[in-house]
Amino acid sequence: MSERPPPAAPPQRAEKWREMVMARRDTSDAPRVQPKVAAGGVYSKLRDSIVASEIPPGTRMNIDAIARDLGVSQTPVREALQRLEGDNLVVYSPGRGYSTTPLLDLPELRSLFEFRLLVEPWAARSAAVDRLTNPSRALDRELESFERRVEEGGDLRQDLVAHDTRFHDTILGAAGNPVVQHAFVQTHCHLHIFRLYPADVDGSVTVAEHRQIWDAIRACEPQTAEQAMADHIRNSFTRFAQAFDGNMPPLDASETARTQKAHIVG
Repeated sequence: MSERPPPAAPPQRAEKWREMVMARRDTSDAPRVQPKVAAGGVYSKLRDSIVASEIPPGTRMNIDAIARDLGVSQTPVREALQRLEGDNLVVYSPGRGYSTTPLLDLPELRSLFEFRLLVEPWAARSAAVDRLTNPSRALDRELESFERRVEEGGDLRQDLVAHDTRFHDTILGAAGNPVVQHAFVQTHCHLHIFRLYPADVDGSVTVAEHRQIWDAIRACEPQTAEQAMADHIRNSFTRFAQAFDGNMPPLDASETARTQKAHIVG
């Protein structure tokens, strides 16, 4: 089984980041330029660049070079790298420092989606049961916000990552099981799958599937919500698996049957 190369970032942006993150020395006495990002925005800047493959997998993250390029001190860069390590987007090695982590391979992608298929249909079913804690209004606001962003056009990758994360986190939060929610959050699944392949460039497929889930939750139809979420997870796996050459069986209906038998104590 062979893998496709990581998705290519725009040449100028990718080259700029390569020059920035590789170790280099600058003996210039020129005054420091004005910050290009606020100190608190360093984490978001680096995270977005890693997810978009502007900083390729395996790239060494040189703290001094990043700080000078962004016009900030080294402290917010170190803090950002520590947060990125928690996201499993960078890894620290003694003597080498920080570098970006490899992309998921196909078996890892499948394992991640099998976990999601066990947890998220159950969460959608649970969210649709109780009218008092039903998250449909929050989900509708999230969908409307992203749909307005789609209408604006432009590069939607980062907005789609953020929307997808918030939508699924809202459903998991409404399910009322903090242990399950914490376990899911620790996978950082949305960050890692979107590093692979822009599977839904304009977000239209994702929004349509999210609307089906929202509609079932709003109507308090647990079985329909569970099925809509299971279909969405399987379809998402198929889309993201396009990042690889080789044949991997799709997540089939038998996986959904397993989710219906899984009992998670709420």
